Amino acid sequence: MDLLLTHGYFLYEDTKELQIMKPYAPLGILYLTSHLRAKGFDVEVFDSTFSSREDLFKVLRNHSPSVLGVYANLMTRRNAVAILQAAKKAGWKTIVGGPEPANYVEEYLDAGADVVVIGEAEKTLEELLPALKEGGFASLAGVDGIAFLGGEGKVERTRPRALISDLDGQPWPGRESISIQKYIDTWRAHHGVGSVSVITARGCPYRCRWCSHSVYGNTHRRRKPAAVVDEIEWIMSRYSPDMIWIADDVFTIHHGWLFQYACEMKRRNLKVPFECISRADRINPQAADALAELGCFRIWIGSESGSQSVLDSMERGVTVEQVQGAIQLCKSRGIQTGMFLMWGYEGEGLEDIEATVNHVKRADPDIFLTTVAYPIKGTPYFEQVTDRLLPPTSWRESSDRDIQIRGRHSRRFYQYADQLLRSEVELQRLLFRGDSHGSRQEIESMIVQAREGLRLSYSEVEA
Repeated sequence: MDLLLTHGYFLYEDTKELQIMKPYAPLGILYLTSHLRAKGFDVEVFDSTFSSREDLFKVLRNHSPSVLGVYANLMTRRNAVAILQAAKKAGWKTIVGGPEPANYVEEYLDAGADVVVIGEAEKTLEELLPALKEGGFASLAGVDGIAFLGGEGKVERTRPRALISDLDGQPWPGRESISIQKYIDTWRAHHGVGSVSVITARGCPYRCRWCSHSVYGNTHRRRKPAAVVDEIEWIMSRYSPDMIWIADDVFTIHHGWLFQYACEMKRRNLKVPFECISRADRINPQAADALAELGCFRIWIGSESGSQSVLDSMERGVTVEQVQGAIQLCKSRGIQTGMFLMWGYEGEGLEDIEATVNHVKRADPDIFLTTVAYPIKGTPYFEQVTDRLLPPTSWRESSDRDIQIRGRHSRRFYQYADQLLRSEVELQRLLFRGDSHGSRQEIESMIVQAREGLRLSYSEVEA
């Protein structure tokens, strides 16, 4: 075996996901698998999703050591570090890549990685694996897109790796390397439908200040419509899922492409229920019509805030009214709508929180999800607040989500903001649709409590 790939996400350790139970296969390492196999490498995958740390550690201890590649993001840092250390102890050479390691090169090298892959990894690994076998710093120095410790323990970074220009020249992700059926069965057991993910493009050209672009940069490269339909047709024939998750950053970014894709799906008599993510400024009546015709049953829109001043501070490039209009366009065509919202971005005040509450009430999406802004290293937002950051005591046992920002409102403040939002929306649904999980008196009491909590905790800040 030339390479063992894993990703360090263990479903049964994730208390939040155990309540949601909507796992998806790790497409990133499956793309690496198919690319490297096509180049003649012997590659295996340990899909950690339904497994455990100890099962993976047993594989590392009991198999003849080779090269281990670990995908890491900010949510799996702790597991990735533990895996790297276990692999080194068992005699493996170690590679780490993904959206986070590029921003923490020194930390990952110190934690047990021999090489950090920076950016897109297919062609980098194609050159890196022979270089690791050959050994020596000179071999590694000739591989673009990596970082490693040189002879004197100094971090060496090679030239950036050029991105793959022709995505249609790449093989589909190696789904047969793992049990896709486990994912489908888990979905069906908890939701009555099975789902499989697919991507039609890589990268996002927009420049929201809090969003990381460490793998693909600010690029957008799209596959041909017919090639995507080929893959979906094969997925439906091979796995018979009930729906598809299109995991692009912005699915409707290119309307001409979307219309061609819709025509090709119709030509082949394919209509598969799916959900996707978009931006409000990339949805117009024609795009909404195409989504409905294709079978889109839910679209997620990054709204973030109901305050235009906050959106402008984020450099979102959209207006509150565009969000309102996009949601109404989709709802009018029978497409469920979801909104992503973010509390606590720089400059947000009580009036901005009220604006967000009114924004969600007016839009009336089917579902909305909230988070509190956190600075991801390598983003403009991180740089903006870097002199006020309070990092966790242990980098290895934490993530960027755990970084506190000195002077920002307390976590309790944002809990009250969340309570206010959810209670106000609940009351509106009760009054206008008779749709609620509580009585009017209970909901109104929650609203009063939330407003009072916001007022009292307004002066509480991160230490």
